[in-house]
Amino acid sequence: MSKSTEITSLSYEQAFEELQALINTLESGEKSLDETLKLYQRGQALYQHCQKLLEEAELKIETLDIPE
Repeated sequence: MSKSTEITSLSYEQAFEELQALINTLESGEKSLDETLKLYQRGQALYQHCQKLLEEAELKIETLDIPE
């Protein structure tokens, strides 16, 4: 399974938790430049996935709020 497929299978909570852990790791400054870049790229993908899930949830809420 590719990393992008893995990310898309995560719930919002799972992706957000991993993103927070990645941010903490990046802020520690203990990783090499190569590792930091890989973590940053994964973090970007996780962020985009979270944004997509939030947008989908917002659309569902708006759809439910439409008066008949």
